[in-house]
Amino acid sequence: MDPKKDFTTKGILQAEAGREKFKLSRYEPAEELRLYIQHYWAVEWDLRGHEPYRQSVLSHPNVNLVFEPGLTRVYGVWEGASEQLLQDQGSVFAVKFNPGGFQPFWKQSVSQLTGQAIPITDVFGKSAASLEKEIFACSDVPSRVGRINNFFLEHLPKHDNNVSLINDIVAALIADRGILKVEQLAGIFDISVRTLQRLFSKYVGVNPKGVIQRYRLHEVAENIEKGEAIDWLKLAVDMGYYDQAHFIKDFKAILGKSPEEYVRMVDH
Repeated sequence: MDPKKDFTTKGILQAEAGREKFKLSRYEPAEELRLYIQHYWAVEWDLRGHEPYRQSVLSHPNVNLVFEPGLTRVYGVWEGASEQLLQDQGSVFAVKFNPGGFQPFWKQSVSQLTGQAIPITDVFGKSAASLEKEIFACSDVPSRVGRINNFFLEHLPKHDNNVSLINDIVAALIADRGILKVEQLAGIFDISVRTLQRLFSKYVGVNPKGVIQRYRLHEVAENIEKGEAIDWLKLAVDMGYYDQAHFIKDFKAILGKSPEEYVRMVDH
């Protein structure tokens, strides 16, 4: 089983610097699971004899199941940037669900999980209690992929058309950078704004405006890191803000720095 060769690093802030500190690999799930699971990912590092490294991440609107020794958790959508401290030697293995793909397993509104982390047994019951040990007993990442595929195939939920709809909506958002407002998105899929909001609350965990904002900020961060000049006022207006001040406030709330501070950090 081979890892994916080409994949986006959007959301991994200052990804080029991170490449020197850790190895990131991604694997496709079994065909029957692709409605629900976007991919599996693994991070491996060996910083023995080096300073610890802090990697900042602006997460995607996805639920993740993250396997760490003694700390395996299901993580809801994180609303701001987060940091992961890498030190000594270690590895993390994880499942990244499609936006909307976790709800059929959870069977509750995913908004209840936003900003939260819960034990895997809270979702899958006692059958998952030994899964962490089994995952880390595997000799390599492809073996872990095989084990987790089998686990989810054993827990395959009933088909849910709303998951397919959410997948299509998010795919449209990623493909069309011109989608900047909830009303546009609702119009494309011929559903009301209210229906769209209810779907996103139940299946994604954050509102559609927040998802649009997240993807556009991924692009902004990527452009900054490429050294591209950005017209902040035009960007703020295009993203539906009444003025630049409100855009800067939201940018700082999510990324932890103002646009100017972020540019200085990247240039440094």
